[in-house]
Amino acid sequence: MTPFRTFLASSLAGLATALCTPALAQSSSAEAPSTLILSDSLHYDDVKRQSVFTGNVSLTRGLMTLHADKLDVREDAKGGQFGTATANKGKLVRIRQERPETFEVIEGEGLRAEYDGSKSQFDLIGKAVVTRFICGKPFDTIRGERVRYNEKTGTYQAEGGPNSSAPGGRVRSFSPPRAKADAAIAECRAQSGRGAKSK
Repeated sequence: MTPFRTFLASSLAGLATALCTPALAQSSSAEAPSTLILSDSLHYDDVKRQSVFTGNVSLTRGLMTLHADKLDVREDAKGGQFGTATANKGKLVRIRQERPETFEVIEGEGLRAEYDGSKSQFDLIGKAVVTRFICGKPFDTIRGERVRYNEKTGTYQAEGGPNSSAPGGRVRSFSPPRAKADAAIAECRAQSGRGAKSK
């Protein structure tokens, strides 16, 4: 698995955990980062085990953020968690995950984001784009109608279709050689070290 695919997997896994935070709050460890969700309104139904956040939804968990117009989080009778984030017409759900130790940021966007706890599976759906930045510069990109990550198997897949963000409804994946990514990270680390010494 390339560094980008590994990082994409860990980023989507982090988001998956954050999406089902209300259900996991009681069992989370003391070391897990806190989750903050801001929205214009919240409707919680204890009987249905459902929380619906609506309007300018902003979720922050550690170094991961999600922005959407609506976030629906629910739990089934078996304890499985499910989450759906959606955007209004003309807008996209946006995800950002920072990884400061390697000077990387992953940004993902799509018309919808879904998490299925029973399958440990996370999807970005519709105009899906996932990009890795190193030192603020775009490096790797995956485009498709759907980008899916499975936590259990550690695998991901991208699918094309009429609502793909790539031309012709196809999947487009661009990744430079690993050596180039490693060199960019090393250069950024060196620049960061020089900046710290000059202060």
